[in-house]
Amino acid sequence: MLRVHHSMESAAPASCEQTEKAKKYDRQLRLWGDHGQSLLEIGHVCLINASATGTETLKSLVLPGLGAVTIIDDAKVAHQDTGNNFFVDLASIGRPRGEVALRLLLELNPEVRGTFVDQPLQEILDNQPEFFTPFTCVIATCLPESTLLTLSKVLWDAKIPLVVVRSYGMIGYIRIQIEEHTVIESHPDNEIPDLRLDRPFSALEKYMDSLDLDAMDDKEHSHVPYVVILYKFLQKWNQEHGAPPKNYKEKKLFIQLVKTGMREKESGENEENFDEAVKAVNTSLLPTSIPSGVQTLLNEAANITPSPTTKPFWIMARALHEFVSSEGRGVLPVRGTIPDMTADSEKYIKIQSLYRDQAAQDADWVLRRVQEHSQQLGPRKVMPSLENDVKNFCKNAHALRVIKGKPIVEEYKGSINLSEIGAHLENPESDLVWYVMLRAVDQFHSEFRAYPGYFQDQVETDIVRLKVCVNRLLADWGCGPIVKDDFIHEMCRYGASEVHSVAAYIGGCAAQEVIKIITAQYVPINNTHIYNAIAATSGTFML
Repeated sequence: MLRVHHSMESAAPASCEQTEKAKKYDRQLRLWGDHGQSLLEIGHVCLINASATGTETLKSLVLPGLGAVTIIDDAKVAHQDTGNNFFVDLASIGRPRGEVALRLLLELNPEVRGTFVDQPLQEILDNQPEFFTPFTCVIATCLPESTLLTLSKVLWDAKIPLVVVRSYGMIGYIRIQIEEHTVIESHPDNEIPDLRLDRPFSALEKYMDSLDLDAMDDKEHSHVPYVVILYKFLQKWNQEHGAPPKNYKEKKLFIQLVKTGMREKESGENEENFDEAVKAVNTSLLPTSIPSGVQTLLNEAANITPSPTTKPFWIMARALHEFVSSEGRGVLPVRGTIPDMTADSEKYIKIQSLYRDQAAQDADWVLRRVQEHSQQLGPRKVMPSLENDVKNFCKNAHALRVIKGKPIVEEYKGSINLSEIGAHLENPESDLVWYVMLRAVDQFHSEFRAYPGYFQDQVETDIVRLKVCVNRLLADWGCGPIVKDDFIHEMCRYGASEVHSVAAYIGGCAAQEVIKIITAQYVPINNTHIYNAIAATSGTFML
């Protein structure tokens, strides 16, 4: 049995809970919304080892309101901990490190529950691997290679995400192990509006055709939404050219066509709505199509035979594929949102409602197909927010993402992306060399039971030994001995120490990745991230 020393928790007062919570978490609610916050608040994360890096990672999860944390750590607070770990102090030397760190971490947010276990991790893995089943995610730091590989296999088999986070001197490292991670709200940068001007739906087409720009008085003409302007002039263009403008030259000619419709204002200035139309040409006249990554995902969904264990994501993706193949006529559901425009309220609200109503119709079609598939599967857990989930799925269908990872144990046992490594190692500026060095120091530790440079009187000997480990590792990968001695000396100089500034930075980055996993929003790294504090550079690699 596990030795659980104590559990700490405190509940927030019921009165004014929503108002106070909204005030407390205002900034993060803008990032992942109420639904994301709710997932975070029911999340339970396990941290293995309350080192400087581990506690900094957990700090950035406790502050935004993670539901519960469990720390596994059988170490006692040592003098070196007090020099780089803000969650222990001199008075706690000799006491259980996880217990001390947990108490101080929970002071940051009384709403978070916490538990401390001082049993050795290897003992848990050997005797009670099911201990990890309740966790939403596991964070591991400061683990020897053999223990990490055992943990990797246990969590991979249990389908529990693992985030390995490490600071080693001036180098930071994050490795995410997750079998499959589906993302509906990926929040892409520079999102293109979904206006469908090249293939308008019937209600939009009917309304646009009912408007006559030439018959409008000057005031109305200068306040018609730019989407109407683009639609009208696109009809004129298509009559002459047979298809929307495709390249830079054609779009430049189209802009000149739009400008012919401008009326000069009494002030001599251009009409603002026409200026907006000109600026929107490049983004608003793009062909309505399905992004290649989403199409690949839909093709995969079409080949899935739904079962009671199929994730809701894939049930919705299958229904979405059926929509595209039939009702959607080859395109995704309408998103239902439009950008702000210079326009009179009546016309803008009318157009906005047309897009919103069409989006609701499309989502309703997908919802009916999801319900049909679910009923065919027999008894399964009811999704209380199914309608909202499908609406959200359809709204974000253009940016759906699925990440499929591989276990760390495979990477360490030889199944590694050698082309990625070889290409980067040929570049002397690539940060991937630090991945090689971290792998080499782990092999060094496995062989000599200490990290290179840990004992100052053995540094010169360790340099020679570490060079052997590096060259042996590169030889196993089919690479020549191309790592400079400077890197080997640098790793020996670190002696496996954790520098607090590096630990704080990489811990904050790792916490962001954990939040992405828990909320299923934004796209986590796939699969390795290296931070080089010497040059203030970083890189993400798929190994």
